[in-house]
Amino acid sequence: MTQQSTGNPLRDEVRARYAAAARRVSANATQTGTGQTSGCCGPTDNSTVLATIDANTDCCGGGSCATSDPDPFGATLYDQADRDQLPADAVAASLGCGNPLAVADLNEGETVLDLGSGGGIDVLLSAKRVGPSGKAYGLDMTDDMLDLARRNAEKAGATNVEFLRGEIEAVPLPDASVDVIISNCVINLSTDKSAVLAEAFRVLKPGGRIGVSDVVAEDHLSPADRAERGQWVGCIAGALSITEYYDGLTAAGFTNVDITPTQQAAEGMHSAIIKATKPA
Repeated sequence: MTQQSTGNPLRDEVRARYAAAARRVSANATQTGTGQTSGCCGPTDNSTVLATIDANTDCCGGGSCATSDPDPFGATLYDQADRDQLPADAVAASLGCGNPLAVADLNEGETVLDLGSGGGIDVLLSAKRVGPSGKAYGLDMTDDMLDLARRNAEKAGATNVEFLRGEIEAVPLPDASVDVIISNCVINLSTDKSAVLAEAFRVLKPGGRIGVSDVVAEDHLSPADRAERGQWVGCIAGALSITEYYDGLTAAGFTNVDITPTQQAAEGMHSAIIKATKPA
């Protein structure tokens, strides 16, 4: 599927990479009957070590994934019980760096928005948590991912989900329309993160909260240092420092900002849980 340019070369590159990932999952499902698990570091098989990953596509920065450690990204970060509830293609298309649902603390009847929803794993799991009286939105700019996510929602029988086409810098939802915003290793890919955080603040209801997984850099790393550790589209080069993330959320109006690194993605780079609240 060919999509028109957004006018932003980096955004086009990100979209092309994730469109290819969606097509790969769909093709694998057609050929084998199951999806192939993918991670932020590239497509992997759960039974193998990541030593064969191409350094040009890995988000861990020049081959730091090539170890005997388990995959620190992707579907393995979700409980097996959660994965077992979902269509294989939704699990296979997981490209994140964490599990935002582990910190989002979703409640029955809430409205949730997933920024950069990909194959829909977080949207479908959110829909189960908020129940039939709640709603789970997924927002993605990649048509192939949206097609995959909608097929996964149909397979899962999810009736309280909706996938929207758009960019996370301009969310196609009204002001104060959602209770919770989640995201999984996507905000770091944006070329205008201040716009993303401002939009998150806008669409949240007063008292609403954000709970995302993302990649962050230690404060001593310069943008050039981050670029050395991996490609923009592979999660690393576009990452904010911890202080930059904190200041960005505060500037957008958020309070109770908390950023907790969880595991190393590359030297000086970490997956992190980011939480904040929109004042009531």
